[in-house]
Amino acid sequence: MKVGSELVYGGPRATALPSVLLRHSRAGPRCSYSSATPDHVSFIKEVAATQPPQHLSQLLTMLKTKGESIISPGAKEGLIPLAIPLAKNSSGAVTALLRWPTAPSGMDMPVVEVRKHGVWLLAKNVDQLIHRILVEEDAKNSGESNDELFRASADVGEKLYKKGDFAKSQISKLDIYLLRKVGLFPDVLERKVKWHFEEGDHVSALVTGEFYTKKEHFPGFARPYVFNAEVLLKVGRTVEAKDAARGALKSPWWTLGCSYQEVADIAQWEDEQIEYIKEKVTDEGRQADLKKGKAPAQVALDEAAFLLDLASIEGTWDDHVEQVADRYREAGLTDFARFVQYRD
Repeated sequence: MKVGSELVYGGPRATALPSVLLRHSRAGPRCSYSSATPDHVSFIKEVAATQPPQHLSQLLTMLKTKGESIISPGAKEGLIPLAIPLAKNSSGAVTALLRWPTAPSGMDMPVVEVRKHGVWLLAKNVDQLIHRILVEEDAKNSGESNDELFRASADVGEKLYKKGDFAKSQISKLDIYLLRKVGLFPDVLERKVKWHFEEGDHVSALVTGEFYTKKEHFPGFARPYVFNAEVLLKVGRTVEAKDAARGALKSPWWTLGCSYQEVADIAQWEDEQIEYIKEKVTDEGRQADLKKGKAPAQVALDEAAFLLDLASIEGTWDDHVEQVADRYREAGLTDFARFVQYRD
């Protein structure tokens, strides 16, 4: 093991256990949720053991209006086990809610697209995605389908956005309107950086890339750091790009937005990080952490995070589900462990 490897995981890999989640650690009967019909609200309450987003039903109706197929929230086979599936589009991409294991109290469940290596953030919460869909549809000025989506959004749509506001704003670019009036989105920020490069404005590209990585914007997601590393590499700042890539690998690997190897190449690491994580989930690794004074629950929580990292690069998600669930159970998150294991 190279000495430098320890630096990447100098702090806890997973966050501490907040009381909002510990209250779910009681033992109890297995829930009787049935997936005969895709009742996402009941699933989130009974299986995911958390509060469903207030306007989830409106989002589901809008996704169906857009031509996506609503799928059972328990159809988790082959998906990262932290996802709650919502819908699938014609290309097979799955839109889902992300159930963080140790989310701070009051934090909304993000809406993500499930990908091979993990997830891509679509919106920080359901309302933000509803708002974006309405703006984009209004900008198309597509007549009947436009009206259908607005009707599907019901009263929440009226609160978030009034048809015609984009045109009235006189903002020339849709992406600029989204950033100013709706919120921050990874794909929009990345396009903005690419515009700056196309215009030859490298300074603005670098500033936007750095802005993307501010901790408060996309907490828990590694993608901003990966993209910033790519931006730095593009302008020849190799050493800074390497540091940015190594910073990205401190976050869950399934939030990189690309394969682990792409980021490891920029970080100039070979297999030392993979070997380090494999060591951490062995009995020897566990005993070493306990001897350092780590609480057993925190050790188990960290191991669950390590196993999810390994699942994103080796084998399949389903291969690791039981081990991950066992670690959450050891950490006292009994209800969350049941959610991780759940399959229709």
